Amino acid sequence: MGALAAERFVKIKGGKYIAGPREVPAAQAAIVPGAFVFSNGQLCEMLADRVETAVDLYKNNKVKKIIMSGDHGQKDYDEVNNMRKYAEELGVPSADIFMDHAGFSTYDSMYRAKEIFQVENAVIVTQAYHLPRAVYTARSLGLAAVGVAADRHTYYGAEYYSLREIPARLKAFWQVNTHAKPVFLGDAIPVSGDGRATHDGN
Repeated sequence: MGALAAERFVKIKGGKYIAGPREVPAAQAAIVPGAFVFSNGQLCEMLADRVETAVDLYKNNKVKKIIMSGDHGQKDYDEVNNMRKYAEELGVPSADIFMDHAGFSTYDSMYRAKEIFQVENAVIVTQAYHLPRAVYTARSLGLAAVGVAADRHTYYGAEYYSLREIPARLKAFWQVNTHAKPVFLGDAIPVSGDGRATHDGN
């Protein structure tokens, strides 16, 4: 398959499984991919919208748990704890929030959701430009996933992010078809349990 065909394949395949927040089927968990967090702990607008959308799904009984999957590879940069804290401020109990500290990429987040957190079905919550790739990746890894768009604002740099998705979709196609491994795996922490088992005290 040529590069253009592969990129289009990912976009179409993942795009088939995107629904509105009211129509999305109930699932074990919402998976929230990380994005930029400021040094004061404030989430960037895109990430705040993802967390808020996931919290709404939780409060409307569409998901039982929320997995915050982001970059916490360094002590001085922490996406997941700040995502968790924001969800807690919005009323989600700590026990229902899982943190994936090694969600360094969309592929890693989906792989680890399936293998580490033992997720079988999920709602992926991210911006519309990102959803087809995220859903394609998850479903290709054996996770019954549906996407919900978290676009609550018009974002600065939106055209750039959309253009960046073209090579990112090609990379996702390659990762799936070469059975790539994430940066880290580890022991299973089933999402059916208590999310506080993933908390590190921050």
